[in-house]
Amino acid sequence: MIDAIVRSLCEHHPISAVALAGSRTGPYSTPASDWDLYVYSSERVPLPLREKLASFFAREAEVGNTFFEEGDELILRDGTALDVMYRSPSWIEAELSSVWQRAEARVGYTTAFVHNVRSSTILYDSDGWYAGLKERVSGPYPAALKAAIIAKNYPLLRSKLTASYSKQIEQAVERGDTVSIVHRTAALLASYFDVLFALNELPHPGEKRQVRWATAMCPLLPPRFEAEIEAVCNSCGNDRLGAVHRLLDSLDEIL
Repeated sequence: MIDAIVRSLCEHHPISAVALAGSRTGPYSTPASDWDLYVYSSERVPLPLREKLASFFAREAEVGNTFFEEGDELILRDGTALDVMYRSPSWIEAELSSVWQRAEARVGYTTAFVHNVRSSTILYDSDGWYAGLKERVSGPYPAALKAAIIAKNYPLLRSKLTASYSKQIEQAVERGDTVSIVHRTAALLASYFDVLFALNELPHPGEKRQVRWATAMCPLLPPRFEAEIEAVCNSCGNDRLGAVHRLLDSLDEIL
């Protein structure tokens, strides 16, 4: 059914490429995982066409979502969950050039779009553009990018003079601010994993199953990695703060 959707899109609109990616195509998918379809077009795919496709192929649909990337969420007639995202070729080219070629790090998830493109399966590629895009990010992990990610994210964990994540967690614990503790812990883990994947010269796999990806793919891991991640996530108050420092101590060891 996904192939039929792709054919219909390409018949009715100028599409540059269509790629399949996301958790369903990865090595750790489950029956609950959905399919992620990435549609690349220089001209915005019009809503009436997307609504028509949804009415034909889906039993339930949300068309025209703009919460994150522009896209549609479909439950196909066979029960398959399909998330369709619409991107411009120029946007993804600029994102990959910024990260992979110019080594411009982000705060967390720096190379997630690199992983997205590298791990995707091409379903349609009008003139070979997307194959060329995949080739651009298929080489060795850039040393400058590895250094830039660590330089940007590592100080935020604990060593920054003021307002590091660990300091913010400490202050939140002192004032009993549970929401802030959760918020700052999530930010700390985002930068922690950005450092960890960069250190191992692996593109960031995204927000899901990061522990599983790391244990399977990273040759360089702290010896108590899984236990210390679990301790950070499951602890409260001062126990959370102590768990954070043990996690970061172990990261310091391998750095």
